[in-house]
Amino acid sequence: MPTLFEKIVAREIPADIVHQDDRVTAFRDIQPRAPVHVLIVPNKPIPTANDVVAADEATLGHMFTVARDIARQEGIAADGYRLIVNCNEHGGQEVFHLHMHLVGGAPLGPMLRG
Repeated sequence: MPTLFEKIVAREIPADIVHQDDRVTAFRDIQPRAPVHVLIVPNKPIPTANDVVAADEATLGHMFTVARDIARQEGIAADGYRLIVNCNEHGGQEVFHLHMHLVGGAPLGPMLRG
């Protein structure tokens, strides 16, 4: 059964897509945690970071360059932003299709609560 993100990549359900190419799709999070909150997903479904294989390395690197470009387009590159990849339930992963959160546009505070 396809994940929510697979359906967004295939444009079967609506999303505010800010970037799409042959390797990745980026779209605005529907429950943003910061003024800018974009999810960057590989078009190929990879359930978790534990499922990454060597053949995925180029796509994962591409996710970072897409994140850089979106940060520039959104006007948050100079002040800074955070890139987050969660893995499995204890890591906070909710959709089991690997994805990178690009968040910024305001001070984000400490990364983890003490």
